[in-house]
Formats: sequence, C-alpha cells, structure tokens
Amino acid sequence: MSAWGWVEWLLNPPQGLSLGMILLISYVLGLLHGATPDEHTWPITFSYAVGKYSTKGGMKAGFLFSLGFTLQRALLTTLGFLGLAYFYQKYNLDGPVYVVVGIVMAIAGSYILKGKYLHLELDRLLGSRTHGRAAERKNIYEQLRDVPLKMTIVHGLIAGFGFGAYASVITFILAPRVGSLLYAPLPGAMFGLGTMTMQIIFGAAFANLARLKGLGEEGVKRLGAATAGRTLYYGGLAFVVIGLLIVLFPTIDYLALSTGVPIPNLDAVDVGLVLVLTVVGGIGIGSMIKAYRELNSISSATRARS
Repeated sequence: MSAWGWVEWLLNPPQGLSLGMILLISYVLGLLHGATPDEHTWPITFSYAVGKYSTKGGMKAGFLFSLGFTLQRALLTTLGFLGLAYFYQKYNLDGPVYVVVGIVMAIAGSYILKGKYLHLELDRLLGSRTHGRAAERKNIYEQLRDVPLKMTIVHGLIAGFGFGAYASVITFILAPRVGSLLYAPLPGAMFGLGTMTMQIIFGAAFANLARLKGLGEEGVKRLGAATAGRTLYYGGLAFVVIGLLIVLFPTIDYLALSTGVPIPNLDAVDVGLVLVLTVVGGIGIGSMIKAYRELNSISSATRARS
C-alpha cells in the first residue's frame, strides 16, 4: 500500500477493528494532527514555547497545552459513543471557537506585555500612532512579565472544541466501535497523546528559535517574552476578527483551494492554514525579528554610553 493509501485507510478505518487497533489508529491520527499546521495548536504552542526560550520550557509548553487538549478530546469521544456529538454535524462552531481562543490569547499576551490581563491601546484606536509606538519602545522590555505556562492548559481545553477531519474520525467512526462506555474516552485520549507527542517536539524546536546569538542569556529571555506577548496579543486579535467574520459570513469557512495532498491540514489552502501562516509565520516570526533588532539597538546604545 502506498503512503497515500495508508493515509486514506487511517481516515476511513474498516469495520471489525479490535480495541487495540482502534487506539493505535487514534494515536497515529493524533501524530498527524500535531505534525500538520493546525490553527488550534501551532500558534499557541509557538507563542508559549518561544516565550520560555529553552528546550525544556518549550517541551513543557507543548505538554501542558496538549494535556488540556487531551482531556477535551477524551470527553468528545465519550459524547461520540453516546451519540451526543451530533451538534458538531449540525452547527459550525469554528467561528465561536476562534473568537474564544483569540480572546484568551490576547488576555495572556496583554499580561506578558503590559502586566495587565486586559489592555486596549485606545490611543492607537483614536489615531495616535506616535505615542503608542514611543511608549512601546521605551517600556516594553522593562515591564515584560514571565510567560504564564499554566494558561496553556486553558488554551488546550478551549481549542479542543475546534473540529476537523481528524476529530470526525475519532468521534463518529472510532468511538462508537469501542464496545463499552468504559472505553469511550480512550480514542480521544490516545488522539490527544499523539498530538502531545508532536507538540512537545515542536515546542522544543520553536523554543530554540529564540536562542539567537549575540544577545546573551538576559537578552534571549527578553526576546522570547516579547515575541510570545506580541504573538499572543496580536495573533489573538486576528483569531477574534476571523471568528467574527465566520459567524457573520459562514461561507468564508468553506472557502478552500485544493493542494492535491490527501492529508487534512495540508489538503487545502483555507481559513485555518491562513491563520497558522498569519499568526506563526507573519506575527510570530515578525515579532521575533522586531525584538531582536530592538534589543540589539538597545545593547549598542548602552555600550556607546558606557
């Protein structure tokens, strides 16, 4: 069987599977979910992992996020076994989930950047760009707070309510076949553990992006915190905007350009992939470059004065 054939088999598992095989398939689907660019996992893991600026911290960020995600997925497959997950088939929850995830991201980012769990830049909204930028350059690295890793569990619980192709398989195909309510949470738990495995690996990789040369340990710490804060804050606002647009105009969520790759999260350029690229690739990497330049400038100015 070809590689694509195996993927097709995993997404459409046959009847008569043993409980062990169901759990193995659930775990492999979790690996695929964690390895592919998913809007409910990558932006959050990237933000927190980079903020901890170390392999250990990044792995912890991936673990804690996936822990909350795993708990929610175990609940989801239990609902699937009981036939109570029908609302996912009836209603599109992507918009509301994006909005809630975005709000929580923005709250966490606001805390890191401003020491407040809610900060609206009213001066910028009213048109005063100069004041906001000057204040940010002057104060951001003096008032940065440590990245609150415990928030990742909350993110995981919320993000788990997002639904896609992988969740459909474990909820509507695998969960009803486990044979007993006692086993119903297991496909979701195994799926979450598969996602956790990949998120720990990616968390470590993301964290090491922050370890740029020439800044010193304190500089790397500040770069990581600034990148995490900006990514969570502005990325969260992006999630809220997209979520509201989907609520108001649901057809947006169904717009997609096929890539020809038969793997969910890679099979089309859609809203989810655009969010990943915007938050991680645009806001995240852009924030890291911005912080690196600012910290180098600050360091040069300090050396010049001394």
